[in-house]
Amino acid sequence: MSNFRFKALEVAQSRHAVPVAAPTERVGDFFGSYTFSSEVMRALLSPEAYLKVTEAINTNGQIDRNIADEVAGAMKSWATSKGATHYTHWFQPLTGETAEKHDAFFDITMEGKAVEKFKGSALVQQEPDASSFPNGGLRNTFEARGYTGWDPSSPAFLMDNGAGGKTLCIPSVFISYTGEALDYKTPLLKALNALDKAATAVCQYFDRNITKVTPTLGPEQEYFVVDRALFYARPDLVLAGRTVFGHAPARGQQLEDHYFGSIPPRVNAFMVDFEFESMKLGMPVRTRHNEVAPGQFEVAPTFEEVNLAVDHNALLMDLMEKIAAKHNLKVLFHEKPFAGVNGSGKHNNWSMGTNTGVNLLAPSTKPKESLRFLTFLVNVVKAVHDNADLLRASIASAGNEHRLGANEAPPAIVSVFLGEALTQTLNDLETKSEVTVNKGDNVYYKLGLNRIPSLMRDNTDRNRTSPFAFTGNKFEFRAVGSSANSASTMTVLNAIVADQLNKFKFDLDARLARGEKKELAIVDILKEYYANSKRILFEGNGYSDEWVEEAASRGLSNIKSSPEALGVFVQPESLALFERTGVMNHAEVESRYEIELEKYIKNVQIESRVMGDLAMNHVVSTALKYQNKLAETARNLVELGMTAEAEPIKDILREISTRVIMIKKGVEAMIESRKKANNVTDTSERAKLYATEVKDHFDLIRYEVDKLEEVVDDEDWPLVKYRELLFVK
Repeated sequence: MSNFRFKALEVAQSRHAVPVAAPTERVGDFFGSYTFSSEVMRALLSPEAYLKVTEAINTNGQIDRNIADEVAGAMKSWATSKGATHYTHWFQPLTGETAEKHDAFFDITMEGKAVEKFKGSALVQQEPDASSFPNGGLRNTFEARGYTGWDPSSPAFLMDNGAGGKTLCIPSVFISYTGEALDYKTPLLKALNALDKAATAVCQYFDRNITKVTPTLGPEQEYFVVDRALFYARPDLVLAGRTVFGHAPARGQQLEDHYFGSIPPRVNAFMVDFEFESMKLGMPVRTRHNEVAPGQFEVAPTFEEVNLAVDHNALLMDLMEKIAAKHNLKVLFHEKPFAGVNGSGKHNNWSMGTNTGVNLLAPSTKPKESLRFLTFLVNVVKAVHDNADLLRASIASAGNEHRLGANEAPPAIVSVFLGEALTQTLNDLETKSEVTVNKGDNVYYKLGLNRIPSLMRDNTDRNRTSPFAFTGNKFEFRAVGSSANSASTMTVLNAIVADQLNKFKFDLDARLARGEKKELAIVDILKEYYANSKRILFEGNGYSDEWVEEAASRGLSNIKSSPEALGVFVQPESLALFERTGVMNHAEVESRYEIELEKYIKNVQIESRVMGDLAMNHVVSTALKYQNKLAETARNLVELGMTAEAEPIKDILREISTRVIMIKKGVEAMIESRKKANNVTDTSERAKLYATEVKDHFDLIRYEVDKLEEVVDDEDWPLVKYRELLFVK
């Protein structure tokens, strides 16, 4: 058993849970202790400075540079008192990863002495080299300048370096020398500002006290966990993030026993550890559980303002990677790391709240509140209907392409689930002009068990097959990929809703100018909107083949290819929407389109290369060695006069030969298709070739390899098997 696979298994099976101790007995004692929070600012800043900073945060205003000097001094004092030695502008470039460049809290004087230093200018702005970050043609390669700028609405935090010392991380935007956005945060902030203005203007028709609307987000993060030794024994996981080969184990998720099951001790220790560290950073992670697939889990936070929630999710993913290493585990965020079992998503639970404490997507039975709720509900539905393809584009990626449309994931068809009660309410609105929202009476289950308290049933069920489902007081966009930065989807969602609310205000103002009564005018507009967008509502099984046929008959799009979906970004109506809402200009949108296409091409290219290498250098070579063993055995049997007994072995020899030939032909054809694609200069056309001609070979090669896994002796097989990756914890 000298096979590297078995050595990795021995290591994995010998490991035990690492004990984790809570920082204190009460979460409240350490929650947010590593964040430069509002409470910390209030304690360290002068009343004038604190007021100006908070006012700028609440009104999207600018912070005076003089105030920035005071904030920087307070921030440095707080950070160094907790062991920080460096600071960095923490930003989110279009690589899909977070980025940071650390600078020390000191400078050298002319006399050669070290002096602690952190000025307001360093807090407000830094200049990382932008030449190696994706830009999509926004600048030439030799133009290296780029700027990061402090985002005061997202609190600075301390990141433990793991080897002593901490770094002060300052959430920041990232722009090019010419001012275009090179990150996820900048367009998101603009989209949130656009929604705030549009939604507040609509709220003014119902309540003059509403002066601000804040979109909120709670991203549920799904992920897989595997032993670190087993991870490094699979080159495809290391290089591509997913297994390109692997025969389904006898037991996968068919028993449905993993979902909400007892969490394995090692994984639970890892969860507890990263939750403690998350809470120090002010991340309100509250829920943990086993997901459907073996080895799959989920963590979910409490709702936060969208910008902060996106920052926290990106930080959480980075933190989980670091903490997993301490526990000799590896976190997999790929949307489909294993074939035949559930993939992973990042369910984006989105809503809108007002400065008066109202959730605009919470139903109400009061007439005025009911009309306001329906106004926002119908406008969201219409925004999704009119921009379904753009919303689909926001979740397009090479990883998510493996997941969307699979048995466990929302289909590539964008539809909206509202539930029976709300759908009936909107039907009554359309046919009877009634605006009463029936929240439904409380219904209690009678279990016939006196010891069990009465259990209350919600008046509507949930639909986990819908990509965009209303779940009581929010919408859950379930189609977002687990590795994605939610900023991309949230930028699009908030922009399209803002645009739709602006249209609603325009339509309503036109009617009011004609002397129509406000309430009647609103009802008439909502009736028209609903009639024009109700085809996107679907209450049934979104995974079924029947829905694909029905969606086609309704005229709904089913864009399965990522390159095709990404092309929606640069359609004239999309460019106009982003410009109209002030979220992105044409150059920024087009650059993102180029960047996403390049990322798609490179990801598929890496998968293709990994597949070819593993197939020829690991699988085929192993199969041929095993074939030689069998051939020797067959010869010995024939020489002994046992010709009949040798026939089954010969059958296996023939099968191995046939499959090896098919693999070799498949890999050669895949390489040729890759060369053909690489010779195409147009990025869009090259991406389409990778999506079709290159990827078309994947399943064919995989089929033959996975069949060989069933034939070759288990002790000879070089790759860690699914039963080991998924069940050894």
